[in-house]
Formats: sequence, C-alpha cells, structure tokens
Amino acid sequence: QAAIDACNKQGFQVAVAVTDRSGVTQVLLRDRFAGPHTVEVSTNKAWTALTFRTSTKELGVQTQANSPSSGLRNFPRFIPVGGGLPIEAGGNIFGSIGVSGGPSGDADEICAKAGIKAISDAIEF
Repeated sequence: QAAIDACNKQGFQVAVAVTDRSGVTQVLLRDRFAGPHTVEVSTNKAWTALTFRTSTKELGVQTQANSPSSGLRNFPRFIPVGGGLPIEAGGNIFGSIGVSGGPSGDADEICAKAGIKAISDAIEF
C-alpha cells in the first residue's frame, strides 16, 4: 500500500505486485484508474527482479542491444524497465516488488522503494 500511496502523492495511478521468494504473487493492488496493462506489467517486473536478483532498471542497462545479455529481452516475462526490485534483508532475498503505471520506469522505481522502506523494519533481523 505504501508504494501506491507514494505514487498517488505524485498523481500516478498504478498497480503494485509483491512476490514471495519463489516468485509467486502474494499481494496485488491496483488503483481504480490505473491502466489495463499495469497488473500484468507490475507482476512481470516483480518476477523479473526476483528471477535475476537485481532491479529491472539495472537489467535494462545490462541487456542493451549488442550486449552479451541482450538475448534475455526475448524471455517471455522479462521486463527491462525500472519499477521492479528484489526485497532484501540480512543478505537474503525474501521476495520482490513491481510497480507499473507511472510516467516512467524511474517513477515506478521510486514508488517501489517507498513500498520496501515501509516494511524494512519488519523484515530486518
């Protein structure tokens, strides 16, 4: 909810997906007026961040055309745009978050970080 609230403060209508460490969606929230694509994209951003254990923004850089990893862009659920982050604590990945619906991947990532920050005390050990 904190990720949606952060986006709402900026005037964005988004969807947020949170997965467990196996990549199974545990929470899916969508603003009433978020675009029809946002549920699938947020879910796939979360899946991508978890699968590759890094931010989807970073994966966008790593998989540019002509890079050794560019073929990953052909993966069915791979979303190389900001807004997907692994959820980490104590050196372990517990799940991931994906946000879709902001005007850019950077905006989505800011909201995803707000979501992680809101739960960071609960997952730190």
